[in-house]
Amino acid sequence: MKKTIVAIIGRPNVGKSTLFNALAGERISIVDDIPGVTRDRIYADVTWLNTQFTLIDTGGIEPDSKDEMLTYMREQAEIAIDTADVIIFLVDVRQGLVDADSKVADMLRRSNKPIVLVVNKVDNFDKLMPDVYEFYNLGIGDPHPISAASKLGFGDMLDEVVKHFDNTSDSDAEDDRPRIAIVGKPNVGKSSIVNKIVGENRVIVSDIAGTTRDAIDTPIRRNKKEYIFIDTAGLRRKSKIKENLERFSIVRTVAAIERSDVVVLVIDATEGVTEQDAKIAGIAHDRGKGIVIAVNKWDLIKKDNKTVNKYTNDIRTVLSFAAYAEIIFISAETGQRLNKLFDIIEVVIQNQNLRISTGVLNEILAEATALQQPPSDKGRQLKLYYITQVSVKPPTFVIFVNDKKLIHFSYTRYIENKIREAFGFAGTSLRFLIRERKGN
Repeated sequence: MKKTIVAIIGRPNVGKSTLFNALAGERISIVDDIPGVTRDRIYADVTWLNTQFTLIDTGGIEPDSKDEMLTYMREQAEIAIDTADVIIFLVDVRQGLVDADSKVADMLRRSNKPIVLVVNKVDNFDKLMPDVYEFYNLGIGDPHPISAASKLGFGDMLDEVVKHFDNTSDSDAEDDRPRIAIVGKPNVGKSSIVNKIVGENRVIVSDIAGTTRDAIDTPIRRNKKEYIFIDTAGLRRKSKIKENLERFSIVRTVAAIERSDVVVLVIDATEGVTEQDAKIAGIAHDRGKGIVIAVNKWDLIKKDNKTVNKYTNDIRTVLSFAAYAEIIFISAETGQRLNKLFDIIEVVIQNQNLRISTGVLNEILAEATALQQPPSDKGRQLKLYYITQVSVKPPTFVIFVNDKKLIHFSYTRYIENKIREAFGFAGTSLRFLIRERKGN
């Protein structure tokens, strides 16, 4: 089931990023060991009272600005509004209710999404509460006072946010058709791939931002099986704002990946694999999705007997954290290998749902530890007692040991490689949870 998406919306300088960072905690500043995962995250996974959701930060909305950048930021905020299940509308008690707040409120009201009105910078509740009441004039519900900088009032605010989760429809949960997210940088041919597969222009290739996510779900039947393809097209591209385009294209990408079972990352063969491709792949990897790398526009590349190997090695190097990903070279223009794409997707789906018996897993574990002795530290030896698979999508395993501190990442990777040698698991990440068990 997909996580609920919560977007923080408001005009500039009301404290959106401060609130986002406070709720995201340390995650926002940690650079993962996974190459390609951006420092500049505008999304984070947040947990409140055992409820997880994905939080999205947005640029400030200036409703009447003629400035090109602020106009673009407004358009991208509209994408976030469109993508979100619940909206936190943030205002500033120090500046009070201003005309721009009312215009943003009108925009949010038209979205028909649940809205939680949050008044920031309330550092002294007793003193500033009369000023908070002014925001009742927006007509979108009770204002919730907080101080993002001081982390005050978060409990009541988050209680109100999660109240709306049960009211958000999740038709995906009742739909067992595999969901395939087509993701990648702008203009790599995502919509063209879907159009070619469908055989008609079901996905409109447009430069108008803000296409709704429901309009880009395309059912496709193949070999008597139906799939849902989720396309992330519709973002405007302008050279002056390319950096912000890449930043905000992540908003829709996160939502699409969250709802998917398998992610097809489309790479432009004429450009090669890039840092932005690595960022997108990092999101899919982080969420345990199946990954297929589709190198599009292959018909435009001059080839010799080393070309495929060169591209493959470049991709494996840049996306080293997802060495399990399947790679296919395609052309949306000519239809080259699009039939094969379905075969690979089906293999990845099967591997995402593959279960290995506990007995077989422990045979592999015993053989692995016999071939390479577990590490030790200061005379204390790591002991691996038992392994079992606890879930799928992605396949997740629990290893019981005598001391979690003794098991290094490299030894866990060694166990993973032994399991992959036996069962492949092509196209899917594997998750390992380490648990301590007192043994002899």
